[in-house]
Amino acid sequence: MATATKALSVLRGEGLVRAVPGVGTVVAERSAPGRGDAGGGPALSRGRIVRTAIELADAEGLPAVSMRRVATVLATSTMALYRHVPGKAELVRLMSDEAFAEHPLGAVPHGWRPGLELAARWLRSVYGRHPWLAQAVASFTRPTASPHAMRYTEWVLRVLAGTGLPPRTKLHIHLTLFAHVQGLAMAGELESQARQDTGLSAEEWMERNEPHFDAISASGDYPFLNSLFEHEEFELDLGILFEFGLRRTLDGIAVMIGETSA
Repeated sequence: MATATKALSVLRGEGLVRAVPGVGTVVAERSAPGRGDAGGGPALSRGRIVRTAIELADAEGLPAVSMRRVATVLATSTMALYRHVPGKAELVRLMSDEAFAEHPLGAVPHGWRPGLELAARWLRSVYGRHPWLAQAVASFTRPTASPHAMRYTEWVLRVLAGTGLPPRTKLHIHLTLFAHVQGLAMAGELESQARQDTGLSAEEWMERNEPHFDAISASGDYPFLNSLFEHEEFELDLGILFEFGLRRTLDGIAVMIGETSA
């Protein structure tokens, strides 16, 4: 009886059975497509699950996303989600692919430099809308099988098609630019997480830890580092660092292409 009671509870949570007064538990009528679930809300689907998970990650970060938490937001059972998505790893993969698919890059512009610059800025805008994405696709050695992310790679390689560079070099250029954008996006996400965990802004954290840095600097072991701050304060701005790194990377690629075509 205990097993049967638990099974019926799960089936009710998934909307597969319903209680009828005076009769007992019966199989619920299957809703027509588009008419919603047993609770009268929108029908549960893979797309709805993925969109809900993305909204949750945008608001609270990727660690907040779990099958149980998404099910709670959707007011359904966790088991109901597994009928559409086999687990969290697949859910994160689907979330990442959906994020890359939101705003396609469009046509490839004329010239490799405008193309690579557009690609880098586009990728940064994706991370700006979904900061958790940098963590979701962080592994280079174990890349995510994401059709839309792979379409981005294809777009970048098409930009480099007329440069005369070897295929391996073209892929290295793509990965270098990707790593530059992703690294800064990850830094921004870590700062947001630190602010959430500590309640301190970057300025407040620096002010609190300044005595420790001063004590280390006073040892005299870091003359070159100390000399950087003798005349003016340095404020790290990720936007400025993005522009600096992008320009210097493109300048280096220009030299490579010049050497190849010489």
